[in-house]
Amino acid sequence: MSETNASTPRQATISQAIGLTGLLTVLLASSVYLYGNESSGGPNQIALILAAGAASLVGLRNGHSWQEIEKGISSGISVSIGALLILLTVGALIGTWTLAGIVPAMIYYGLSILNPSIFYASACLICAFVSIATGSSWTTAGTIGIALVGIATAQGLNMGLAAGSIISGAYFGDKMSALSDTTNLAPAVAGTDLFTHIRHMVWTTGPSITLALLLFVAAGLIAENPTSADDLTVVLTTLEREFSIGPHLLLPVALVLALVVRRVPAFPALLIGALTGAIFAGLFQHETVLRFVDSPELPLPLALLKGCWTALFDGFTLNSGNPLLDELLSRGGMASMLMTVWLIMAAMMFGAVMEATGQLKVVARQILSYVRTTRGLISATLLTSFGTNILTSDQYISIVLPGRMFRAEYARQGLAPRNLSRALEDSGTITSVLIPWNTCGAYMSGTLGVATLTYAPFCFFNLINPLVAVIYGFTNISIVKVKPETSLTDDLSK
Repeated sequence: MSETNASTPRQATISQAIGLTGLLTVLLASSVYLYGNESSGGPNQIALILAAGAASLVGLRNGHSWQEIEKGISSGISVSIGALLILLTVGALIGTWTLAGIVPAMIYYGLSILNPSIFYASACLICAFVSIATGSSWTTAGTIGIALVGIATAQGLNMGLAAGSIISGAYFGDKMSALSDTTNLAPAVAGTDLFTHIRHMVWTTGPSITLALLLFVAAGLIAENPTSADDLTVVLTTLEREFSIGPHLLLPVALVLALVVRRVPAFPALLIGALTGAIFAGLFQHETVLRFVDSPELPLPLALLKGCWTALFDGFTLNSGNPLLDELLSRGGMASMLMTVWLIMAAMMFGAVMEATGQLKVVARQILSYVRTTRGLISATLLTSFGTNILTSDQYISIVLPGRMFRAEYARQGLAPRNLSRALEDSGTITSVLIPWNTCGAYMSGTLGVATLTYAPFCFFNLINPLVAVIYGFTNISIVKVKPETSLTDDLSK
């Protein structure tokens, strides 16, 4: 009997969990203070690894074996493999689409159409429609978002506002699309059906996107546009000189969007897009590729092959003599995403150790001990999903973990499961992109080329939506109640 007791790990204490959370907060805050926007280039990774090491020591002290902790780390990192593959593929896509003139063409036509005064609101709406159609905020940012960032840069607009408008639209569309993985995951965890869940989300997302659009309209009218018409003419002329611009270059964009709409997973869809970009570069941008490769000794077919190959792994470099365009279009390649991959792996390591050693469960149990009312339960769900996004760095875990944690309590209080599924999305899905070391924050920062802390204050939809959800919880607006004994099956029966 004594041997059995000795081999059973002790339960983690709330003071241990809070202490580790505080340690991570201090380390990350120090990283941001010392390195600013460059903190995600290594300092944040070290902070997360150190915090994971401290959490491991606490777990060992409580009786967990290193093999158990290591297995948890491996499992946690494996959850993010899909995201890492997509991230690397987006890097390749940016490289070949720039070399092929696809991104330059989108920028060229966007500069000709989008007026700076309506850019932010227009970008939000465009991304919202594309994301609803594809069900993917990541695909939206990795295709349309890249071009919109280029347009904003060429027009001299505020990059934080530009990225914020893109992300706001992308996440609204993702959240309201029946094709979205998180939109399917939340009702599955809560115990309701997909379309009941989507209809219920209209109550919070409708006012949130309306307020966000009004703020983007106001920002466009108030903010100054430092780029003159002459400057834009120079940019357009340079694009025409460096690339063969034509509407046919938009076909790969349509192809990727069509693949995603037809439910082809994001990774193969984006990989097909990247390879299509390489083919288009070889077919339509001979001179651009030859200048990029700068290997006159190679025959034309091999030079074209080398240029496309290089763009896939190392990105594209433009030397046009225009500093703005050279900086804007010199990017991409899988190698450009390696720092972000490191950040995601370090973040998942910390979250996995906290979960494997039972410290996340202790925090959850402590939160539930204070829940007495409907408004308290909904607020606790929103805060827990946000906190899980911070600690585990993964939006899927921030939906699944609180969903499992609070589902029984929603049933006990006679609240329909659709209330839980909506709360999970109003915080778990929405806030993930606001955290630099979260997979979503790291992805958007790496893809759009704008630091998370730069765009986060301008993600108006992502900031407003959780606040609207809190207000609804306190006022009982659109809170659906059922008999406690039927609450788990109510929505599924309709």
